[in-house]
Amino acid sequence: AWSMKYFRHGQLDESAFDRAEIAAKAILDEALSRCPRNAWDVAYGSSGTVGAVGDILSVAGWSQGIIDREGLTWLKRCMLRAQHVDKLRLEGLKEDRRAVIGGGVSVLMALFDLLDIDVLHVADGALRHGVLFDMLEREDEHEDIRATTVRRLQKNFGVDLTQADRVRRVALELLAQLSPDVPEHEPTRIRRKLEWAAQLHEMGALISHSDYHKHGAYILDNSDATGFAVSELHRLSLLVLGHRGKLRKLNVDFDDDAFAMQLMCLRLSVILCHARRDPENQPLKLSCSGTPNRQFKLELPADWAKQYPQSTHLLNEEVQAWQKTTWNLVLQVD
Repeated sequence: AWSMKYFRHGQLDESAFDRAEIAAKAILDEALSRCPRNAWDVAYGSSGTVGAVGDILSVAGWSQGIIDREGLTWLKRCMLRAQHVDKLRLEGLKEDRRAVIGGGVSVLMALFDLLDIDVLHVADGALRHGVLFDMLEREDEHEDIRATTVRRLQKNFGVDLTQADRVRRVALELLAQLSPDVPEHEPTRIRRKLEWAAQLHEMGALISHSDYHKHGAYILDNSDATGFAVSELHRLSLLVLGHRGKLRKLNVDFDDDAFAMQLMCLRLSVILCHARRDPENQPLKLSCSGTPNRQFKLELPADWAKQYPQSTHLLNEEVQAWQKTTWNLVLQVD
């Protein structure tokens, strides 16, 4: 209906886009005023135009399942150059979406402006409103279905719950020490993903003891885990894969400060809990200087180092492991 009203006869021009976007904002403005940028963390879109735009941008080189402002601007330019829907040649554009793409893109651009969206995640399948609402509401940790899914995975793969909880607790304590350095808009999400990775870090042990981290990562990358987006599962799989051993096996961007913090806290926690008993980690102090310095510093008392020589040895090896990345870990024994 929007395309028929503002892009009559399939014409694609600047004035039509302006009229369609202004009209969309006039209708949506009041309802969306209840959703200011600081009231939400992640934006999802489902079905229809969102899926069509996501497909077009993916073929054009954007990340799979992602729509951003740059992509929308690029798509609008392509449409303006074509001048008419019949002349629009875009890989990934299905024929049944051609006639309505103008109206759909104008509404999307209005939504991006009104909600101050930087990135919109394309939800798989045509979701009913209630399901989409559930995906958004899962950010409430008391209603988060992902926590239930994690517990189910722990049970299915025979995870040692005592050790998993021990590693989880220590990892979160270490992350709390880094709280001033955690990106302001991400503390809850960073903490939850670290928590889930710690709870699942040994899930591959049922398959193999020596390479359990690899098996655990594979399982997460290929699981149908209720409540999780594919990108979230991949993030967890990278943390599980990287929680032990060499870091060069990870195909990741270590310039992502949040990921580096999660991985550091998880690896240190696994080291401190290696004896499978509660560690004496209170005297340890972890700090971080992010971009551009990218350095972690772990301070430990000299008497602690003498009392726990095995842990100290493993921590010294950890220093060497991080030298293969864009980050450094400094061990300071006082």
